[in-house]
Amino acid sequence: MELQKLFEQAAGESKSLSEKPSNETLLQLYSLYKQSTEGDNNTEPPSNPFDFVAKAKYEAWLGIKGKTKDAAMQEYISLVNKLKEN
Repeated sequence: MELQKLFEQAAGESKSLSEKPSNETLLQLYSLYKQSTEGDNNTEPPSNPFDFVAKAKYEAWLGIKGKTKDAAMQEYISLVNKLKEN
């Protein structure tokens, strides 16, 4: 199966995990998904300094800047597969 199809399958499976992942893992999934689908984060930082969730998501995605879409997809698939095993 090609990488894109595996990625889409993993994205679907991530919504039906038996246990909710930790916030840190959720941020990792978010940033890898965004990097896979949109590439580097070139958006403005959140304007509300008290929106801690948006800030955490922004910084997580910014933290993997430069990673190729294919590498991000591969990491995302691996992480979802690891979470499915637990």
